[in-house]
Amino acid sequence: MNAKSEWKTFSIIVAFFLAAYFLPIEAARFESSVIESLALLKWYAREHVLLCLVPAFFIAGAVSVFINKAAVLKYLGPTANRITAYGVASVSGAILAVCSCTVLPLFAGIYKRGAGLGPATAFLYSGPAINILAIILTARVLGWQLGVARAVGAVVFAIVIGVIMAMIFSREEKARESAASVPQLDSGDCERKLWQDALYFFSMVAVLVFANWANPGTGGIFYLIYSIKWYITAISLVGLAVMILRWFSKSELRYWAESTWEFAKQILPLLFVGVLVAGLLLGRPGSEGLIPSAWISSLVGGNGLGANLFASVAGALMYFATLTEIPILEGLIGSGMGKGPALALLLAGPAVSLPNLLVIYSYLGAKKTFTFAALVIVMATAAGMIFGAIA
Repeated sequence: MNAKSEWKTFSIIVAFFLAAYFLPIEAARFESSVIESLALLKWYAREHVLLCLVPAFFIAGAVSVFINKAAVLKYLGPTANRITAYGVASVSGAILAVCSCTVLPLFAGIYKRGAGLGPATAFLYSGPAINILAIILTARVLGWQLGVARAVGAVVFAIVIGVIMAMIFSREEKARESAASVPQLDSGDCERKLWQDALYFFSMVAVLVFANWANPGTGGIFYLIYSIKWYITAISLVGLAVMILRWFSKSELRYWAESTWEFAKQILPLLFVGVLVAGLLLGRPGSEGLIPSAWISSLVGGNGLGANLFASVAGALMYFATLTEIPILEGLIGSGMGKGPALALLLAGPAVSLPNLLVIYSYLGAKKTFTFAALVIVMATAAGMIFGAIA
């Protein structure tokens, strides 16, 4: 009998017992927080699973099965040209208008296929952070200074975070297994040309992007796209269905389905747990969790170290759907939030969240996940302080 293992089991049992024994079910705030966590989970399931996560799972599965590993290693691998690798990874969010949870299957797909830790984490940050529509709305609603600072900061953060992650864990990266943990196709199974694969991936990305195209609330090209987004989505789906029926063999489709299911069963449970915990602690926009929103408002006034650090940490724990950070910040700024903490939250919040970190942990482990989160928080805090001092 392993004494260390038994003590660990005993400690877990005692912790659960104490939590159950002192569960404050009589408190009105606890009761409302539980309701808020369930309400957030319901909203997440309705608004993000079918339109965001399901397409992302299929894209990740396709990347794992159909993308040539040599190509991934050439452009995003540990020995790839750094300018190319980080350049591609750091601006990917300009195309993918995804949240911190939807980017996870895509990150997992390229990482398992052989992408280096640096480019992969640069993509992980940039995917939800560099959203053209979000940046433009930030400039319109919160001021052009915050919009420009958010755009520049997000690109710089993605590159710096990726480079530092690659440097810190260079030894572990060298020892990482080279073979992807996905089924491999026989060379004779694929008879498609490069343009056919490109069109196939483009159609899936189009479904993901346009099905989730948010209402910008104003006129212009973004509102025009929003008004016809379901037509574009439908055309993309029909085209994708035709390609699948005409260009893919049964064995390829089976491998694709198996890989997609692997991502879904590993990521979805962790996301649901994370959303529940985030809702319990922080509630939803306009609603209270265990942590009163008044505390948050009172701690982000001014541009000092404490205000910027708190804004970064709070942003890294909260879950923001695409564009929801803007009205939340508008309300906080109206309550006295400083410009520095506002930028800190913009740079940390949309890119990282508690559900997001739980899934990252399952792929990268505790050290890499903690380092990634710490880099986001520290850099967002520093950027907020600098911006607050000069804005």
